[in-house]
Amino acid sequence: MIISRTPYRISFFGGGTDYPGWFRQHGGAVLATSIDKYCYLTCRWLPPFFEHRTRVVYSRIENCRDNRDIQHPAVREVVRYLGIERGLEIHCSGDLPARSGIGSSSTFTVGLLHALYELQGQTVDKQRLAREAIFVEQELLRETVGCQDQVMAAYGGLRHVVFSPGGEITARPVPVAAERIQALNDHLLLFFTGINRAASQVAQSYVCRIQQRQRQLAVMGEMVGQALEILQGDGDLDPFGHLMHEAWLLKRSLSSRVSSAQIDHLYTRARQAGAFGGKITGAGGGGFLLLFAPPERHEAIRQALAECVYVPFRFESGGSRIILARTDQDSPHWASDAVSPARAAA
Repeated sequence: MIISRTPYRISFFGGGTDYPGWFRQHGGAVLATSIDKYCYLTCRWLPPFFEHRTRVVYSRIENCRDNRDIQHPAVREVVRYLGIERGLEIHCSGDLPARSGIGSSSTFTVGLLHALYELQGQTVDKQRLAREAIFVEQELLRETVGCQDQVMAAYGGLRHVVFSPGGEITARPVPVAAERIQALNDHLLLFFTGINRAASQVAQSYVCRIQQRQRQLAVMGEMVGQALEILQGDGDLDPFGHLMHEAWLLKRSLSSRVSSAQIDHLYTRARQAGAFGGKITGAGGGGFLLLFAPPERHEAIRQALAECVYVPFRFESGGSRIILARTDQDSPHWASDAVSPARAAA
């Protein structure tokens, strides 16, 4: 049995410049961090005693006689990509809800790749995990997604991720003192709006015309450098929050689907209560509202957004990890061609 633990992420600046349709011409950059909220994936070879060959448990339960019949798109395509024909049992459990702009889809894909490689006795590095998760989502699933989520899920930490026109992706740790990173964390609040949406559908509303958004995306990319200067300086962090507000106004201009009257109302109330800036995480449209405010204003902001679920969090630095590995060397090896009596009678 293998259990992988893979973090969700929050992105501060540069979102949108991580889409291949943009960075392959202009380059791109993102400033983001992983947080201590995780997706857990448990995987094991399924013994051949059941009518079904593979069992997948998430918000629903699938019992399949053939791995090609798996309905969960990411599970089906990852299993097919890895060439796995043996019976499997896969369980998914997450600290945060799916379809909420926290990078959950990519976190799931990275964690599943990590767990299934480990189940087969293979150790893979973070770069490979990120690259293959990008390939699965963009090429096999044909999702309208960027490349930052997979990188952040695999690597973890506070990262300056650079996307080159040649396709190279570099995940650089931000060289900032631990006290400075903690101060940034202490200025942030995260709220769940209760609005679920498919990020790829929101992204499609502007990615298909991404070259027509050159002014906004160019400025959003430049803000990554400005944010790094603030973090690496020795002044107060308030300008970081004001820069988040400017970035949110730019992001809202990409598409009418990025925000909504409900989101705008929440954001306005948060600002009135003391937030300097913020954003809807991910592509937009719903999910989590990330806010920057002086710590002494946090209680007033929580009261102003009392109808939203407040999510305390800390930054994390480990990325995707295997937290339990009990392989075939520790337990009986079930022959891949064995047929259970139930199957034989079917």
